[in-house]
Amino acid sequence: MFDFSPAELTAIALSLKVATVATLGSLPLGIAMGWLLARTRFPGKLLFDTLLYLPLVLPPVVTGYALLILLGNQGAVGRVLSDYFHFSFAFRWTGAALASAIMGFPLMVRAIRLSIEAVDQRLEQAASTLGANRWRVFFGVTLPLAWPGLVAGAVLSFAKALGEFGATITFVSNIPGETQTLSSAIYGLMQVPDGESGVLRLALVAVAISFAAVFASEWLVQRQRRETHR
Repeated sequence: MFDFSPAELTAIALSLKVATVATLGSLPLGIAMGWLLARTRFPGKLLFDTLLYLPLVLPPVVTGYALLILLGNQGAVGRVLSDYFHFSFAFRWTGAALASAIMGFPLMVRAIRLSIEAVDQRLEQAASTLGANRWRVFFGVTLPLAWPGLVAGAVLSFAKALGEFGATITFVSNIPGETQTLSSAIYGLMQVPDGESGVLRLALVAVAISFAAVFASEWLVQRQRRETHR
């Protein structure tokens, strides 16, 4: 039952790699966007908000197709990257990480935004009154108080990246050892005879990792709420 094949172990390891890179790579921008939406007002904020959360409601295949058109080897940006920098996202694990990061980014930003909004601005104002500049207030007051939301957002993004299928398979295909993640490996096993045991093994792994990620995220959010209401 739990006799994983080398291909299945490779798919599990690649999924963890893709999800980790997608999460860590998008975290700095996610923190910046969360702070921007929580603490500033600017013209077109509603439109910006809408575009930011659009990947959550769009069919993932549409997002993957847009990435393929833009960053594919013949795309407007992809051709420049390929010709001048000898780098390509399409049909590589880095492309899977990029697609996964885009799909999980709205969840990350929302959690971080709500966490920053929950920080008492009077504490930030007090730090400013004592002579701290904006950066010192952010790193010394806002970020430490909002850390549970940051971790929760990162965990949600990781879980989303781990289970992403539509955008990744459209953008980078299903290449064993290069772009075949857990989701695409499960899909591939469902297309072959006697693949049920492999599907079940990988599905259990996916459920276990996702459950642990969501449980950790919810625990951190509830802990932050308890601390906020003390």
